[in-house]
Amino acid sequence: MTVKTKEKIRIKLESFDSKLINISCKEIIDKIQLTGAKIVGPIPLPIKKRIYCVLRSPHVNKDAREHFEIKKYSRLIDIYPIKQDTTNSLLSINLPSGVKTIIK
Repeated sequence: MTVKTKEKIRIKLESFDSKLINISCKEIIDKIQLTGAKIVGPIPLPIKKRIYCVLRSPHVNKDAREHFEIKKYSRLIDIYPIKQDTTNSLLSINLPSGVKTIIK
């Protein structure tokens, strides 16, 4: 019985701005393609939307309310196979400050 382990680097990007996340995905893909690794993605994950309801006036107009929403965009990028050049190029990428990256 042989066990095949696929070693990969999985990058998850999260942001509140869809333009920033698209720019950072493009930067990562451009940098990784120079090393010759195979890239799968960016895979868009479902948008998480949080809606907050706030009373405009707590005493007189209880029916007057405002709704605010926050959208959180996320993308997945998988990189096969793991090479030393690939990891070094990942560490040297400067992404915009509004993007959170998780490397697994």
